[in-house]
Amino acid sequence: MAKKIKAMVKLNLPGGAATPAPPVGPALGQHGVPLMEFVKQYNERTADKKGQIIPAVITIYDDRTFEFITKLPPVAELIKKKLNIKKGAGNVGSEVVGTLTKAQAEEIAKEKMMDLNAKDITAATNIVMGTARSMGVEIK
Repeated sequence: MAKKIKAMVKLNLPGGAATPAPPVGPALGQHGVPLMEFVKQYNERTADKKGQIIPAVITIYDDRTFEFITKLPPVAELIKKKLNIKKGAGNVGSEVVGTLTKAQAEEIAKEKMMDLNAKDITAATNIVMGTARSMGVEIK
């Protein structure tokens, strides 16, 4: 018999370094999930991605068991890593924090393709460039 799904929770957590503190505790604790069990499994699965933000989609069942899948880092994180910047512009429009080439945008799009809602690499590249612009990054 299939287990009944109680909730689905999405969290963006640091790879290999999640703790039971917020946001994990409040998000999963309210559903009765054993926090340390989740944290241990998540950190084991993402140990090779330390320093990156790795989203997790957690499916929680009625019997308090859970499963989760990890996704690729958000596009904004990939752009920051590629350009070696700490954060996007505080004042988008007048402040420029870096420059992304079309080739770099395409590399990020190829890496992130399976998570993006795009039919082809051109559409995916446009999504990446749009995210970059909204962070105050110039496209060359």
